[in-house]
Amino acid sequence: MKLIIASVGNKMPDWITQGFNEYAKRMPREAKIELLEIKPEPRTTGKSTEQIMQAEAQRILHALPVNCLRIAMDERGAMPTTKQLAAQMQDWMRAGSDVAFVVGGADGLHDSVKQSARQLMALSAMTLPHAFVRVLLAEQLYRAHSLMHNHPYHRE
Repeated sequence: MKLIIASVGNKMPDWITQGFNEYAKRMPREAKIELLEIKPEPRTTGKSTEQIMQAEAQRILHALPVNCLRIAMDERGAMPTTKQLAAQMQDWMRAGSDVAFVVGGADGLHDSVKQSARQLMALSAMTLPHAFVRVLLAEQLYRAHSLMHNHPYHRE
C-alpha cells in the first residue's frame, strides 16, 4: 500500500521538505508515504479564485492514480483521533488499495475534488498553511502506523 500525499505547491521552504522527508523515511515499505506535488496555478494571471481552484482541480484529478482511495483534506471534514486513523489505516492495508490524501493550495480545494473523494478529513478545526499540512499529515500517518505496531513513538 502506498500513502500518497498529493499537495498543491512546489518550491517549499527547506524546513517543510526536511520535515516531510523525516517522517516519510521512517515508514516501512508496506506503508510507504509518497509526495505528489501539484503545480499551483499562478495568482498573477487575473483569474478569479474559482478559476484558479478549478485549474488546480484539473491538475490534481489528472495526477492521482485511477484506483486509489481519495481523501480530501478540508477543515470541515471529520477529525479522527490517532487511534481512529490507525484503525482506518489497518482497514486500508487489508484492502490493499493505495490511499491519496489531497491537500489544496492557498485557496483550498475545488468542490469537484471534494466530491471525487471518499471522505473529507481535517487535521484541525483551525486553518493550517497548506505547505505545513504535508508535514503534519506525514507525522500523523507515521504515528498511526507506530500505534498499530505497538511502537513506543505514540504515548497516551
